[in-house]
Amino acid sequence: MYSDTHFHLNYLIQKFGPAWGAGLFEGLAACDCSFALDIGTRPGDLLPRMETAKECLDLMGSSASREKARRMLFFSAGIWPDEDAIRKRSESALCLEQQIALASSGHSLFPGRLIAVGECGLDHHWNAAGADKRSGEGWDEALFRGEAEMFMMQLDLARRLSLPVIVHSREAFDGTLSCIDDVGYHRGIIHCYSYGIDEARAFLDRGWYIALGGAVTYTKKRLLGQMNQLIRFIPDDRILLETDAPYLAPVPCRGQVNTPLLVRHSYEFIAAARGVGTESLCATVDSNIRALFFGC
Repeated sequence: MYSDTHFHLNYLIQKFGPAWGAGLFEGLAACDCSFALDIGTRPGDLLPRMETAKECLDLMGSSASREKARRMLFFSAGIWPDEDAIRKRSESALCLEQQIALASSGHSLFPGRLIAVGECGLDHHWNAAGADKRSGEGWDEALFRGEAEMFMMQLDLARRLSLPVIVHSREAFDGTLSCIDDVGYHRGIIHCYSYGIDEARAFLDRGWYIALGGAVTYTKKRLLGQMNQLIRFIPDDRILLETDAPYLAPVPCRGQVNTPLLVRHSYEFIAAARGVGTESLCATVDSNIRALFFGC
């Protein structure tokens, strides 16, 4: 019933182990989850992530649940903008392309299941480059420019492969918009959306989808009206939901390790803000998933 357009299986398995992962897939199958997208963050992590997923599937007790889990599971491949990857961006990009080629070959563990590039983008909260239009202690202009270059390399890769892009953008609206406009490729998701209505309009006008996650449930009461306006502003044909598990567990589970099974709390919160039923929101999100990733 509930789909999750962004989670990190390998981070969860590192913490809990493959048997726990098998239980996660059992739970998702029992909930009739139709789509779960495992997101890449490192240039060489795609094939190992597929191996981890297969190990979890193989440990499932029910063959029927295993088949349901396999049908729901898809993958992306991308490079999160950490400093080491940025400084080695040409090498990182080459490794990423090689992984995608191998995962798309006839020998892949999950043939046809690589459906997006990312997550990739700009993070001016954590990176030493600083926020848009700001410099100061720790400022590194080469890193700042390299981050944008690596993002645009992945946008161009997605365009060449005709795949959607999963965009990470934190405290970097101007830079993100500049990069996607420079490349001129507007097909994908602004993941874990953290800006306002004006910024949403800029992305939506260019054709992007906006994904909301558990962070929206953290909104303070005095800001709830503003958050509800944003949630209602996103058109029916552009809204997606995600967990970003293991991060950002929604209320009432805030502070816990997040999992795709908790995405239902975000659906309930967002459905209430939009004045629709949860099942209706699930159907809307699934329709958008089909349109973005499968062209139907």
